[in-house]
Amino acid sequence: MTPQKMGVVITTYNQPKWLKNVLFGYEAQRHNHFTVIIADDGSGQPTRDVIEFFQARGKLNIQHVWHEDKGFQKCQILNKAIAQTDCDYLIFTDGDCIPEPDFISIHQSLAQPGYFLSGGYVKLTTPVSEKITEADIASGIIFNIDWLKKAGQPASHKLWKLLKNKTLKALLNAVTPTKATWNGMNSSTWTSDIKACNGFNEDMQYGGLDRELGERLYNHGLKGKQVRYSVNCLHLDHPRAYDNPETWKKNYAIRNEVKRTGRFWAENGIKKP
Repeated sequence: MTPQKMGVVITTYNQPKWLKNVLFGYEAQRHNHFTVIIADDGSGQPTRDVIEFFQARGKLNIQHVWHEDKGFQKCQILNKAIAQTDCDYLIFTDGDCIPEPDFISIHQSLAQPGYFLSGGYVKLTTPVSEKITEADIASGIIFNIDWLKKAGQPASHKLWKLLKNKTLKALLNAVTPTKATWNGMNSSTWTSDIKACNGFNEDMQYGGLDRELGERLYNHGLKGKQVRYSVNCLHLDHPRAYDNPETWKKNYAIRNEVKRTGRFWAENGIKKP
């Protein structure tokens, strides 16, 4: 079964410069039949200006889902985006992750009933992130390993994710010890399966909220498909002021309870008690 209507959910919060580069990346997709759903956790006018700029260009079908800024409420805005979409298959990523040119088409071609896809990313340094231009994104040169090295990205086995040989990519997916987890920057599955788990758990704050959804999808009966070498994005670097030990501690407790009980339904999710 092939997805009929693809959607990509992009979370963002007051990072208009990075969001602009990300949306240039979606304009450069070789597959152009998809909906961009921007899940905006209360950004201000500069972000709205970026979105309106791309809407005026007319190359992307963009839906902007926004709510008032009340601190870190990523799960809430994601659930609002999921609840209003008519797409049958959703890719989830972030507003600081530039997709490779075949990002949408690879997700669509690898989609299978009963599975979610666990994609990969390459985290760039701040100087390399700052160097990337619209022309670089449009040409796709930023996904060339040699170009990244010349731009200052340190040589690392992590750059293997950008290798072009499909056979080698499949082999690396098969032998990697990394478990297929739900990663917020690059994962996808059927909308119906996410809704069957009641979406994201709104009790979760920053730190593992995406993994928690994946753990409930497993409990629901889905299997994770490791494709971290098949489909990738470039993660632009920026500070994260919302990262703190207390929220991680709370989130770990929630995830441990999910594992202990085997539950898949989020009580505080799309549908409320």
